[in-house]
Amino acid sequence: MTNLIVTLPLIGTGQGMDKEKKKKESIFDLSKYIDKPIRVKFQGGREASGVLKGFDPLLNLVLDGTIEYMRDPDDQLKLTEDTRQLGLVVCRGTSVVLICPQDGMEAIPNPFIQQQDG
Repeated sequence: MTNLIVTLPLIGTGQGMDKEKKKKESIFDLSKYIDKPIRVKFQGGREASGVLKGFDPLLNLVLDGTIEYMRDPDDQLKLTEDTRQLGLVVCRGTSVVLICPQDGMEAIPNPFIQQQDG
């Protein structure tokens, strides 16, 4: 009977991997929004605004002076006038849906919905 020995590279030890780690680059350049107010929408419908203090290629964000905009308990798609002060917040990039500057953002009526005459 013959013994067969198979050697496999150990996972996580760096064997079989490039010595040079490639830095993951983001397609977004958020550096121009550092220290400026931004608005962030998350999966699930939450919205918050705050001053962008930092970010990484995975779109993890650090916001200071953060305010969360509360939703209507009866209709989760509607925002109310109520807000909640959160302060310094780390936003996980995988849950971020939209990032936009706070300046110049305002709600407008949907132009594609036919207005009903009262």
